[in-house]
Amino acid sequence: MRNDIAARARQIALTLASWPSVTGSADEAGFAPKLARYLDQFDEVWTTTIPKDPRSNVFALKRGRSRQTIVLTGHFDVVPVNDYGALEPLAFSAERLLPEIVARLRRTGENPLALADFESGEFLPGRGLLDMKAGLAAGLAAMEAYTGDASLLFLGVADEEERSAGARAAAPMLLQVAKEHDLDIALVINLDAISDQGDGAVGRSVALGSVGKQLITAFVIGKETHACYPEDGANAAYLAAELLTEFELAPELAETSGAEHAAPPTALHAKDLKSGYNVTTPAQSWLYWNTLQHRRSAGEVFDISLMLGRRAMARAARKLTRDIPVMSYAEVAARVPHHDVARIAAEVAAHDGLDLPERAKLVTSAVWQASGLAGPAVVMGFGSIPYPAVALSDGTLEDAIVAACAAHGLASLRYFPGISDMSFLGQASGDLSACAANTPIWGSSFTMPQSAGYPCINIGPWGRDYHHWQERLHAPYAFDTLPRVLLSVIDAVAKGR
Repeated sequence: MRNDIAARARQIALTLASWPSVTGSADEAGFAPKLARYLDQFDEVWTTTIPKDPRSNVFALKRGRSRQTIVLTGHFDVVPVNDYGALEPLAFSAERLLPEIVARLRRTGENPLALADFESGEFLPGRGLLDMKAGLAAGLAAMEAYTGDASLLFLGVADEEERSAGARAAAPMLLQVAKEHDLDIALVINLDAISDQGDGAVGRSVALGSVGKQLITAFVIGKETHACYPEDGANAAYLAAELLTEFELAPELAETSGAEHAAPPTALHAKDLKSGYNVTTPAQSWLYWNTLQHRRSAGEVFDISLMLGRRAMARAARKLTRDIPVMSYAEVAARVPHHDVARIAAEVAAHDGLDLPERAKLVTSAVWQASGLAGPAVVMGFGSIPYPAVALSDGTLEDAIVAACAAHGLASLRYFPGISDMSFLGQASGDLSACAANTPIWGSSFTMPQSAGYPCINIGPWGRDYHHWQERLHAPYAFDTLPRVLLSVIDAVAKGR
């Protein structure tokens, strides 16, 4: 069976990629039961529903002679395909899409590297093949080929691309599954992809942990005034501009571990809240930034963010000759009766069509109004689900994994560089109390489980330009090398414990 593993990994990958599963679609909701039927060769296969959600996760167990269990996991949802334009009907058909993409790139000349990749015969296109159905396929091919003593548990989850509803539901589920099936989970292997614009050396890596993510928000309250008398007020758009200047690529929030760097913060949204044109200055603005962490807790991230906010408003105060205090959301909410804050959050949570940062904005605005405070001011908080950073704590286990991967030419990284479901399954660093206190929608628009707390690593395929119509998978590595690496790691972990 091991001799056929590359062909089998390719077959599974192309099959899974051919099944549409755009996040939030009916296709995604139908993917788990469809996958469960596809996996009927394993000893036990079942789906588990995600609370208050039409989607499910899927489990498949290959029971070995030992209780010791390695989990192979990843998400099956994919981002939308409208960016393919005229090629959209072929977005899930990798082999039919390939010549059409080559023809388009030859015609337009827009990406010589992508064209060279496709013409080399080593890369395959298609939505979700890289991110991350080829990773799932490698895990399933390895499960089929494995003949050792350990038990193997496959876990496919929904919704990694939006709110990680699948992994957040799976964290307590995994603990329950281990108890009910008498499994001793020794390692979780996430199978997500790494983007590598170079020769693949970075992509051919085992990540021994994952970055964390926080979404920092700022609700800016100005003081309206007629545009002919700007000195009489405080323009919320200007205050927002000072915050944008301070936070963008701020080194204070860019964490470094050895040679590995967590990306510095960047603004994902910045907008004043005027509804239309008039000659009154904007009264309010709403901003948020993506921040990535290695070891910092939510409290440390928030303290640095408050410092940056106050530094920005000190500059604004000198120009406007008026104080602009920077407050935490928790400080403002403490001035409002708790039942009123809870009511506001519940009312906002009832709006299903709103994304999480938009809900955070509405709650912050209403709580600010209820507080009786007056602007100008800045209220800082968090606007979405936190992703804790994770890292291995067992040095012996780490050594065994690194050695098994090195035998196949893989390097090792301390942190998977992309946001991933590892945050909910691995050994999380830092606590989230500051995040809980300063996230207006915590507990109303989402729930946050304890991380499952298992040793968790990432070994997945590599390629380029995921979330783009030129998304492409390095096929030889994904289909031939990757399943064999997974088997070596499984063997090493099973023999070492």
